[in-house]
Amino acid sequence: MAYQILHTDSGLPDFIALVQLLDAELAERDGEEHSFYAQFNGISHIRHAIVLYENEEPVACGAFKPFDADTVEIKRMYTKPAMRGKGVAAQVLQALEQWASSLGYQQAVLETGTRQPEAIALYKKCGYQLTSNYGQYAGVANSVCFSKSISQPL
Repeated sequence: MAYQILHTDSGLPDFIALVQLLDAELAERDGEEHSFYAQFNGISHIRHAIVLYENEEPVACGAFKPFDADTVEIKRMYTKPAMRGKGVAAQVLQALEQWASSLGYQQAVLETGTRQPEAIALYKKCGYQLTSNYGQYAGVANSVCFSKSISQPL
């Protein structure tokens, strides 16, 4: 299946719609803890987002934002349920890594939750390594943080 990948920002209506689906799913999975995580997941300042389309329908998304001078934080990864298990999320993640690397970033970090085993499996499959919980996730039992080198060889 051929997919189209659009580099955009957080203002694209298709990105916003996918993030709303993500937030609804996370609210269900995380329960009472959702409000804690939601405060860190606003999209208004995201300048680097990707929407993946199948036959002009938006089916997956992801984004990144600067974490520090050399590192980006991967955010807002979502794939519609009917498209899961088809390698779509890995394509979005790879496109985000390539984009960030092309901008000079060398590392990616991300946070997911213990209640998202599919996400944990995806990140491990894509070469991410478990790392200590960073920033606002330090000491949060439900958080699982990962990192990966994304620098391109010269």
